[in-house]
Amino acid sequence: FMKPADAVVAVEAGQTGRIAYPSLTKNLHHEIELVVAIGTGGRNIQAADARKHIFGYAVGLDMTRRDLQNDMKKQGRPWDIGKSFEQSAPIGPIVPAAEAGDIEHAAIWLKVNGADRQKSDVGKLIWNIGETIEHLSAAWELQPGDLIYTGTPEGVAAVVAGDTMEGGVAGLPTLTVQVAAAA
Repeated sequence: FMKPADAVVAVEAGQTGRIAYPSLTKNLHHEIELVVAIGTGGRNIQAADARKHIFGYAVGLDMTRRDLQNDMKKQGRPWDIGKSFEQSAPIGPIVPAAEAGDIEHAAIWLKVNGADRQKSDVGKLIWNIGETIEHLSAAWELQPGDLIYTGTPEGVAAVVAGDTMEGGVAGLPTLTVQVAAAA
């Protein structure tokens, strides 16, 4: 799946972003993710060389219309309608890689209305950051400014209008986003 340009909602450090509850769904899910910002593009980047292509890192949310995604899975169709919609990719400030610390082993977490929902470690991702960049750059030429949402730990669940999500990755500014009523 992909995220369209209007999916990105930039949230400044210390601020609370707002996203509207999207149309066509009754089951909106959160997925906290580490985001990798590409600084130097390329094709067929080897995992061992991936760090040279990273500008920085951020905390992101991959919002999903789960009911629509599940319907598409059952039909063997692409998931875009479940994943690719306006305001579906909130992101916090991008921190330069040199300032982010040991991101490969950083804690990653999400709370909804103050209650723990997701809590893990970036090191538990199915593919590490280098492997992810290697795989993606084999299929597409990565460009400066590309944002790679790297995957989410267990604990994804639904949110409703009025919920506030607060998530983080150790070494990066916390991301806070509130779900507003449908527009």
